[in-house]
Amino acid sequence: MAEEKTDLEAGGEDAGGEPKKKPMMLIIAVVLVLVGGGAGGAFFMGMFDSAAPQGEAAELVETPSVYFDIPEMVVNLASGRGRAQYLKLKIAIEAESQEHIEALKPKMPRIQDMFQIYLREMRRSDLEGSAGVYRLKHELMRRINITIHPAKIKRVLFKEIIIQ
Repeated sequence: MAEEKTDLEAGGEDAGGEPKKKPMMLIIAVVLVLVGGGAGGAFFMGMFDSAAPQGEAAELVETPSVYFDIPEMVVNLASGRGRAQYLKLKIAIEAESQEHIEALKPKMPRIQDMFQIYLREMRRSDLEGSAGVYRLKHELMRRINITIHPAKIKRVLFKEIIIQ
């Protein structure tokens, strides 16, 4: 019996003389899982967001907008042969400041002319669904921004769209 040694007396070696690594590997794996889980949880709970600079938070606050109504427009749409179709639009323009609206006012005849020419080329099918209205909105905004550059508008808002 004196010849038999326990695992602790043998220095944690197995029968082949190599040290036992399983308990140590298990401890390391558990620690890594806990640290990773804690970091992931903290990230998703927004604990790291408090380190954001104050300047970014100030930029997220939207400044009040200024609005301008464009006079109502009625145009006949491009139609093949058959009954004439008309589009009636009431539009408001949203800008960041009154200065941008002031840049728009003297150029209104040019803007209305561009709108008329563009809208007369459209067909009823071009305006069907939300995708058609979305494209129209962005095209009108693009044309206004080109005309009043370097001033800029934020949005074109449809108050009324009627196709007859």
